[in-house]
Amino acid sequence: MSIVLITGSCGLVGSEAVKFFSTKGFDVVGIDNNSRAKFFGKDGDISWVKKNLIKENKNYIHKNIDIRNYSELEKIFKKYKNSIKLIIHSAAQPSHDWAKTRPFIDFNINALGTLNLLNLTKKYSYNAPFIFMSTNKVYGDNPNLLPIKELRTRWEISKKHKYFKGINESMSLDNSVHSFFGASKCYADLIVQEYGKNDGLKTVCFRASCITGPNHSGAKLHGFLSYLVKSSLKKKSYSIIGYKGKQVRDNIHSYDLTQCFWNYFKKPKIGEIYNIGGGRKSNCSVIEALNCVESLANINIKRTYHKTNRIGDHIWYITDTGKFRRHFPNWKQKYSTKTIIEELINNFK
Repeated sequence: MSIVLITGSCGLVGSEAVKFFSTKGFDVVGIDNNSRAKFFGKDGDISWVKKNLIKENKNYIHKNIDIRNYSELEKIFKKYKNSIKLIIHSAAQPSHDWAKTRPFIDFNINALGTLNLLNLTKKYSYNAPFIFMSTNKVYGDNPNLLPIKELRTRWEISKKHKYFKGINESMSLDNSVHSFFGASKCYADLIVQEYGKNDGLKTVCFRASCITGPNHSGAKLHGFLSYLVKSSLKKKSYSIIGYKGKQVRDNIHSYDLTQCFWNYFKKPKIGEIYNIGGGRKSNCSVIEALNCVESLANINIKRTYHKTNRIGDHIWYITDTGKFRRHFPNWKQKYSTKTIIEELINNFK
């Protein structure tokens, strides 16, 4: 028996990974207690995803466990031990705004939960590669210090700048405002690296920006494109928060991200980090996303503006995926922002 253990298995990334690795012949043990419904209400509820996963994947085993609960997690690791061939840790509290008012819960989920899984991997499943879904928010607001200029529909940097192709792993994590969410993910990111560099586990951090796809239960506080499309189609309105709506978002489809997992699994490295995202192929400003939805869906969207931006929010962020591409040249990116939005529109109709 070959097991892939996936936390956050009913979330966007986790559910995509469940389907992919099931088709590859693995048995998948998924851990998810639908905390999103508690965080974000009805919009964040992923019980519909859980139902579909169980129905469509006969080799999927669901565990309703909180990753903060070490003893319950240990039961799973004890049962499967070396049969676990891969761990994908995508469970998290993912919202800036939510974390600010509940920092202890945010830290315990994002930091302690990750530490629990790393320690159990080391104890019971040492040879299994450990994939951690990190975030570009570990860089805090350092991207906002770049020489950004205002264009008609977006903020942008010069083509001559070293980061024009995207931000790579050389950007500093220090001297910046992270948000409480960014801080808890920073700890998790660093401890994942240390279990690789100190203990020899095959660990990797994928620092993603905006991840999206049809399985995303997008909510106002999390899930940029999914919530934007859903709100635009259902309410014919959208609230733009800060930066004149010209802030640039890097968007990667969950399918393309899962292909990254597959490539890493076949040739894992120790204590590695990769900035991963849509890059120059798939990015947009909030305004550009709304314009695209209006054009594709043939609707008019009412836009309301709030001048005050979210703390730690990026004005401009595009990912340089060059390092990952050099290490794994077989990875091919399929989706652009336009094809992502087209799929979301068709999914919500």
